[in-house]
Amino acid sequence: MTRFDNQTVLVTGGTGGQGSSHVRAFHAEGANVVIGGTDAERGAALVDELGTRARFTRLDVRDESSWFAAVQAAESAFGALNVLVNNAGVQNPPTLIENTDQATWSRILDVNVSGTFLGIKVATPALRRAAGGAIVNIASTMALGGTAHYAPYVASKWAVRGLTQTAALELGRDNIRVNTIHPGVIATPFIHEPAVGATAAIADFYSPAPFAIPRLGEPTDVTRLLLFLTSSDASFITGSEYVIDGGLLLGPALQAETA
Repeated sequence: MTRFDNQTVLVTGGTGGQGSSHVRAFHAEGANVVIGGTDAERGAALVDELGTRARFTRLDVRDESSWFAAVQAAESAFGALNVLVNNAGVQNPPTLIENTDQATWSRILDVNVSGTFLGIKVATPALRRAAGGAIVNIASTMALGGTAHYAPYVASKWAVRGLTQTAALELGRDNIRVNTIHPGVIATPFIHEPAVGATAAIADFYSPAPFAIPRLGEPTDVTRLLLFLTSSDASFITGSEYVIDGGLLLGPALQAETA
């Protein structure tokens, strides 16, 4: 028996680098998985790969009606919704605040903040119907400090922290736990490919050489933490924040002494 037998998990941004890792791992642990996203071709390919217990649903996280359709799809296909992973997110092209246009600001906050807010709002009744469950919001280490050139993204992820803690207080008595994960630099296209309108990627600004664990993170690193937080092993954890960054936020590590 595996940890998520007879449970249904909805992962937004489920066809991306981290999202597809999460989807595959939940499925391997026995869950029914609903892959939310906007890339139907990738979604269909992932469903074909997984076979049974997998569904793709087109989900624009900025659109409340799209959320209602995704939750309904989960309940119609599998009878309940037990876990929501708010993983979808976008980044802004790096630029100073004074050079950031309002359209970029609004787009980043619409996806990263409004998308998370709507997910919590619409999924809550379904999680309550399932007698409880778990929500994990994927934030960022940029939610724990300022980062030059990324004001919209930083602001959006700070907002996710507040949403998470508020939701944890509101939903705890419904047996719904809400937590955040704060990944550092994870080796996915999100990090290695420039954002829309950008010429440089986030990875261009970060070398893992000074990290205490001197490598980029892998999607599976985040996935393993996510599986713990959404499982019964974490039944006494809510409103908490989990940093997974190889020591990025600690500052430069002491180099190992040579013999």
